Amino acid sequence: MKEKAKLDHLIFWPSIIVLLLLTLLLIIFQSSAEPFLNNILSGINSRMDWIFQFMTFGLFVLLIWLAFGKYGRVKLGEGKPRFGNFSYGAMLFCAGMGTSIMFWSIIEPMYYFQGPPFGFESGSETAAEWSVAYGMFHWGISAWCIYAFPTIVIAYSFFNKKNKSLKVSQSVRGALGKHSDGIIGKVIDILVIWSLVGGLGTSLGLGVPMVSAGIGHLLGVEQSIALSIIIMLIWSVIYITSASLGLDKGIRKLSNINVYLALILALFVIIVGPTSFILTYFTDSFGIMAQNFLRMSFYTDPIGGGGFPQSWTVFYWAWFAATALFMGLFIARISKGRTLKSTILHILGWGSIGSWLYFGIFGGYTMNLQQTGELDVLGSMAEFGDAETIINVLDTLPMSYIAILFFVILGFIFLATSLDSASYILASTASIKVDEGVEPPTWHTILWGLIMALLSISLLLIGGLNVVQTSAVVVAVPVVIIYILLIISLMKWLKNDDHIYEEDK
Repeated sequence: MKEKAKLDHLIFWPSIIVLLLLTLLLIIFQSSAEPFLNNILSGINSRMDWIFQFMTFGLFVLLIWLAFGKYGRVKLGEGKPRFGNFSYGAMLFCAGMGTSIMFWSIIEPMYYFQGPPFGFESGSETAAEWSVAYGMFHWGISAWCIYAFPTIVIAYSFFNKKNKSLKVSQSVRGALGKHSDGIIGKVIDILVIWSLVGGLGTSLGLGVPMVSAGIGHLLGVEQSIALSIIIMLIWSVIYITSASLGLDKGIRKLSNINVYLALILALFVIIVGPTSFILTYFTDSFGIMAQNFLRMSFYTDPIGGGGFPQSWTVFYWAWFAATALFMGLFIARISKGRTLKSTILHILGWGSIGSWLYFGIFGGYTMNLQQTGELDVLGSMAEFGDAETIINVLDTLPMSYIAILFFVILGFIFLATSLDSASYILASTASIKVDEGVEPPTWHTILWGLIMALLSISLLLIGGLNVVQTSAVVVAVPVVIIYILLIISLMKWLKNDDHIYEEDK
């Protein structure tokens, strides 16, 4: 029987109080809170665009250097990897993308087709060519670099430097020293908890209406708040069952099942859909993305002022940064026994390939519907909204009832794995010591899942999910500072440990 970690009251209670207070303030002052936060978001996107662009590309360069340089062979801890390559890739992809990839792979290319970058004409052939390419860019290597770097630092801190707990505060010890155990460290861990809850709120905001629309279509009932609440309750049951089984039996098995289901659904769309168009459009989109990777990485549109990079690229980098510390904590936990090179390449490879395939297949299918006139996707978005449009797109498939049912089941499990992974990390962060072989108590993990579910239900009732999404981006500003501390910590540790790796060579 595994040892259970004790509650860290200095992190747990302030985090809970802050979350409850923020929720209460959002409910009381919702009408003024939303425009206030949106103004902050606009200011972040317009004034800090260059910071997020340089940070993301800088992480890409740093990770490539770590993977293929002399530190690539450095092993995270001792022994063999705890999970096989497939289970490892499945868990990190499901935790990182969740229902968001299901939502945006269908809808996002249409937004780019209607409001393209680089001053292209709306609805033009050029806009169509770039639509899926830009989606693949946003959800590809750059996004996974934002996730991968915290993973490396946190894992190195935990497994190699033997810091006492799997927390971000301990992972910046190389930069902060003893202050990691003081008030600064506590503030960092509380910020991680807040950013995770806010970031997951975005996934809930996308996933709940989407699955609700699918169930409403299947059962012939109208989508409603009540239906969304029922969905959240069912999700909670699935999640609690998985959480009670633990990391190995619960999250691993759910993630494996989910990846198989995702592959089956993707293959189904390729086979029954316009196969030739999907494959050629995917190839063309991948080529555009690869050829213009640098341009897209640094595009800020200061002359044209169209706002595309601020509204999309900078927003995504900020959103991913807000949830990246959670991803780093979770992936680090399952990365023991792997080298830096193996860990980096698996994260960038599994994550990017999965995202590219989903955008190429589902984005390609949606674009074909728009181009052939079989479904006016843009018109559907304007009339029915994004969630209903996704179901309308799937309804054009042969055996659409089965396809939508499959899609709904996939969405259920995707969000269950996201809740499972997130609550596990929240419980670990709010515990005093989660060393190797030590896990947070099951009740603690389940409690965080229920808190997130209740928070999501309350926000569904008041219609405040947009506020949560904005909050997730706002918190990315201090997270940038944490990234700087993580970089300093890793560089100092590697330099100090250089003699060890020279002796092992």
